Amino acid sequence: MNGMKQEYLPASAATVLEDPWADLKRYTDARIALGRCGVSLPQTEWLRFRLAHARARDAVLTPFDRAGVRSDIESAGLRCLELASAAASREDFLARPDKGRRLSEASRELLASQYAGADNQGADICLVISDGLSARAVHENAAPFAQLFLASAADAGYSATPVALVEFGRVAVADEVASLMKARLVVILIGERPGLSSPNSLGVYLTYAPFPGCTDEARNCISNVRPAGLSIEEGVRKLCYLVQGAFARQLTGVNLKDDMPATYLPFGKDPAAIA
Repeated sequence: MNGMKQEYLPASAATVLEDPWADLKRYTDARIALGRCGVSLPQTEWLRFRLAHARARDAVLTPFDRAGVRSDIESAGLRCLELASAAASREDFLARPDKGRRLSEASRELLASQYAGADNQGADICLVISDGLSARAVHENAAPFAQLFLASAADAGYSATPVALVEFGRVAVADEVASLMKARLVVILIGERPGLSSPNSLGVYLTYAPFPGCTDEARNCISNVRPAGLSIEEGVRKLCYLVQGAFARQLTGVNLKDDMPATYLPFGKDPAAIA
């Protein structure tokens, strides 16, 4: 146009502008200080985003290896039960969250036949493990977490049911499991919704006096249990504190605060730290 020849810089000549916050990236996995190249992300950051997104999708779609998790847990001398939610498949589970909150008929009948008797006085704690939205999180973190927590609970004198492994489960499915097993408190270890920097994050929820239809304000949550987040040891310590407080106050949820002292030991002897 107008007899002028338009010139284009080759791609190699494009300048990547560094973000002034770049030094802060070493403190977090969060996607900050990405820089820019013109009006776009630098190619390296764009490829890292695509990789993180693919890992998050894989975490959601990876099948739950119940047999592998069961083997890991039973190697520590713990008993397990394999159960399933009302969702018939991974696709059904993702499309119908309500089905993930209920047990299948076969699982409900199994628990009712084993725990409905009048001689079943119920245990203190029911531990449930479910794939949720990240089977990878469960595969990597659930077995060592369960072993360490149940060992600490047993040392403190708490009784526990067999560990329930629920495929295609949401958080609320634990309420029905514990109700049928007549447990006084339920803890569920479940794969959390993957983030771009955390496809293997395990969530821990506890509910005192659980029942089907229990709502979320009656629960406590410990999130981001993974090697790059909250360590298993620290997560178990925090859970022990909340469980001890739940039995002392006979409640969980918004009225049970995480005021754990820095010096707290799992199921410590000092009730003043809890009451």
